[in-house]
Amino acid sequence: MSTLPAGYRTVAVPSDRVMDYRHVDELAFATTSDPEIDAVAPFPVPTDRLMAVEGPDGAYVAVHGSYEFRMPVPGGAVPCAGLTWVGVRPDHRRRGLLTSMIGTHVERSLGRGEPVSALFAAEAGIYGRFGYGSASDEVRLTLRRRAALRPVAGSDALTVRVRRATPEDVALAAELDARAAAGRPGWMPRATPPLQARMVADPPAWRNGGEPLVIVTVHDGDDVRGLALFRRKEAWGDGGAEYTAAVRQASAVDAAATHRLWSFLLDLDLTTSVETPALPVDDALLQLLVDLRPTRRRVGDNLWVRVLDLPAALTARRYARPADLVLDVTDALLPANAGRWRLTVDATGTAEVSRTDAAADVALDVRELGALYLGGRSARALATAGLAAGAPAELDRLTATFVSPLAPVCPWIF
Repeated sequence: MSTLPAGYRTVAVPSDRVMDYRHVDELAFATTSDPEIDAVAPFPVPTDRLMAVEGPDGAYVAVHGSYEFRMPVPGGAVPCAGLTWVGVRPDHRRRGLLTSMIGTHVERSLGRGEPVSALFAAEAGIYGRFGYGSASDEVRLTLRRRAALRPVAGSDALTVRVRRATPEDVALAAELDARAAAGRPGWMPRATPPLQARMVADPPAWRNGGEPLVIVTVHDGDDVRGLALFRRKEAWGDGGAEYTAAVRQASAVDAAATHRLWSFLLDLDLTTSVETPALPVDDALLQLLVDLRPTRRRVGDNLWVRVLDLPAALTARRYARPADLVLDVTDALLPANAGRWRLTVDATGTAEVSRTDAAADVALDVRELGALYLGGRSARALATAGLAAGAPAELDRLTATFVSPLAPVCPWIF
């Protein structure tokens, strides 16, 4: 699975070679390390999950790493290897190094008992061939100042406080993020200090000419029920101020707090537009806006999911209805996943998965199974595109079984 050309070898990255690892990604992604950024936003990938490919001269030429996540899924959470920092030096491309690294990642993930992997794809055309399916979408909005919202009871009773953000706001930002994420598939918790530090980190290099990061909190007495992190960028036109407010995080625990938070963000002095962070496609803000037509919406792919251990992955989540379905799955990379599987779901949504010789209800590749896994895709739509096969009634039954009541999303890129 992880064969390399002659002269290359796969190695674990020791702590004293982390910068060598990072230099490969800097060449691959045309970036550079910055000590000022590292001081407030430390390198977040655990060293024991860093891998590299050494070239014939012993230098690193390709790298990858992963996070240890508990990925929220409908009805629970599943151990998940979050693939990240994948790069190949430009002078060592087209030699099969990425294919080898994916094989290494899969082997190590299975060895750690992680039945699924997930990633954000820098280039959408790459990871499908390794069995990753596009499992969720995100929407980013550019809103006009004073965009009207529908009224929500209790919003006016909440108070708002504003100040500059500080590193001490990490705990509050993480708490509100977790409360806002409740029940949302794909919303990865930032459980380690380096990942949490990046929530409020504000090095000047990240400001792009804007102000220092601002925090706004929504309160019901002593209870903080909403939080946003944002910055404004000064701009002037012939008609006066044309500032943009870019929101990094917007978290609220109920409808009233959501309404109060966005009412504030949409009426900042000097601004003409407000840019949201990545939102789920069913986000409350989309429902609250009186008129979506003036809003610029950009929908893009979000999480890509790869099923590594099919029975473990399918039994780790809950399902929307009882079912008895036979899936015929192909998997060129992991033959253990291939073949016919019976998915039996009881009245509680709990599943059993077993091998079967029964006729298949739906046939699909593991890539499409990954796309369906978080409950945000339609099996009928996949079949319409020629990516799954089955009678329309069986395809719809599969969709109705897997569906999530909340659209999956991860609002931060890892």
